[in-house]
Amino acid sequence: MKFYAVIDTNVIVSALLKWNSVPGVVLQAVFNGFVVPVYNDEILNEYRNVLNRPKFGFSSELISETISQIESLGVMENALETVAEAMPDPKDIVFYSIALSHGKTAETHLVTGNVKHFPANPIVVTPRQMLDILCM
Repeated sequence: MKFYAVIDTNVIVSALLKWNSVPGVVLQAVFNGFVVPVYNDEILNEYRNVLNRPKFGFSSELISETISQIESLGVMENALETVAEAMPDPKDIVFYSIALSHGKTAETHLVTGNVKHFPANPIVVTPRQMLDILCM
């Protein structure tokens, strides 16, 4: 069974900061082919912008390799589903919209460390919940 997931930027940041963490295991599951990442250009740009912030200290090589892996292993979803619910951070809308859109053709989760920023919906899961789904 294929597992599809839109990975929120905060999960990638946490994974790269601490590889042996729950978010790190989620990203390892992506890199090992257990989870197929779903993205669009706006999400990839968000990854680049955030990962390049000096406060994280990520090398350009690590950033490039991480995004390249996500692109090569993942699925580009260009259709945007309309999001009717109000969300506290407008930058999060694209993540939710892509998860909803891809979810029309295959079960797709949105993995985030900030579930409070998204509408209450079973597709929105924490990294721990995603690992539980993978282990079912």
